Amino acid sequence: MSLDAAGRLGTEPVGKLLLRFSIPAITGMMVNALYNVVDRIFVGHGVNETALGGISLALPLMTIALAFAMLFGIGAANMISMRLGQGRKQEAENALDHCFFLLVGTGIVMMVIGLVFLEPILSLLGAQDGSEALDYARSYIRITLYGTVFSLVGFGFSHCTRAQGFPIVTMIAMVMGGVLNIILDALFILVFHWGVEGAAWATVISQAVSMTWVLSFSLGKKAVIKLRLRSFKPSFAIVLQIMAFGSAQFLFQFVMSGVQLLYNVSMGWYGASALGVANGGDIGLSGMNIIIAISMLILMPIFGINQGAQPILGYNYGAKQFDRVLRAYLDAIIAATIICTAGFAVIMLFPVQLVKAFAPNGSDALMYFAPRSMRIMYLFLPLAGFQIVSTNLFVVTGRPKITIFLSMLRQCIILIPCILIFGKVWGLWGVIAAAPVSDAVAFFITGAMILFELKKLRSNLPHRNISHC
Repeated sequence: MSLDAAGRLGTEPVGKLLLRFSIPAITGMMVNALYNVVDRIFVGHGVNETALGGISLALPLMTIALAFAMLFGIGAANMISMRLGQGRKQEAENALDHCFFLLVGTGIVMMVIGLVFLEPILSLLGAQDGSEALDYARSYIRITLYGTVFSLVGFGFSHCTRAQGFPIVTMIAMVMGGVLNIILDALFILVFHWGVEGAAWATVISQAVSMTWVLSFSLGKKAVIKLRLRSFKPSFAIVLQIMAFGSAQFLFQFVMSGVQLLYNVSMGWYGASALGVANGGDIGLSGMNIIIAISMLILMPIFGINQGAQPILGYNYGAKQFDRVLRAYLDAIIAATIICTAGFAVIMLFPVQLVKAFAPNGSDALMYFAPRSMRIMYLFLPLAGFQIVSTNLFVVTGRPKITIFLSMLRQCIILIPCILIFGKVWGLWGVIAAAPVSDAVAFFITGAMILFELKKLRSNLPHRNISHC
């Protein structure tokens, strides 16, 4: 008897499933990171380091868009995988339909607000008066706003495709968009010399192609559940369920945009005095842009593992196969920790080389600031995989309040006060030191809470030996 794609989530060996789902998810997330990272590399090579600072100013807005994509995309995906595990296909299909309209509607609203209020928004992004980076940010943001719908639907809907048991489809969408983004960046920036505008158009066009691929699959015959626009009937209850399932990732990303904004402002406050140059604020923005880009390359595989584990965890928790839930969680923790540790080693050993990959002609101030800051900020990077994966476990087990708390813990409850306090005491380097302090404290709190959750899971196991799962 053949098993459909969703049914295999409850029968195949967990390790094999995690590998099969995580590799496409990791590939997709890495390619998705290239949407921003490649822009930075080409801008650093084809324009200048100040333009890198301009893109850094745009990061809070881009992160807010990603937050809404995760709110509805991951929320619907969690609901879909659990309902399929429970055999409730119609409810899974309703979640898919709602996800589409929520993503499109939110994208349109964000685009209109951004275009109408661009100048007031720019004044809030953290650049100091007279900053050259602000002009680059204006050019970049104005164009990328046109692609907001493409970004939200493409990234958000890809989670729903993965939740049905088709991770390869999601991977193909992201790879198509990422490869096209690289090609267009080279063409628009290095050949046509369009500068940051070229980087923005490359991103918008690539996101449109990626979205088209994901939607074509959801409307096709191979999908387990199909997008049915004509029969859509809006339900506020379903919207609330989707938002509950996706609220943790949404808050994580939304608060991250606030942290990025605070970092931008802090660079302006302390950059000139700490780095000893008049444009120290712009140098700080450029350095933080490079550091964030490198962190994306390391952390995106962890989010890929998280996404690969999500349908396995959700389906088996819905089917009450708690031994498989526990095995998938532990395997994901191990894989995530290995990746974080490898990234930590690269950062500690080759910080200068990493910075030069983005800014080959970087100024002395940039080469002084960025490598040192990178080493300090990621001092406890090996702990990050545990916290990211553990937060996802609480999503699957239906503990949204705990999930929200853990998501907010590092990015808001601990980090923001540390940035403000340490910055007042030690200036720019205090701002940089806030990150590892926050990582360490959040790790211990998350660890204490996860011990209680694992104890509950183990109490539901018919057998203690899970080695054959």
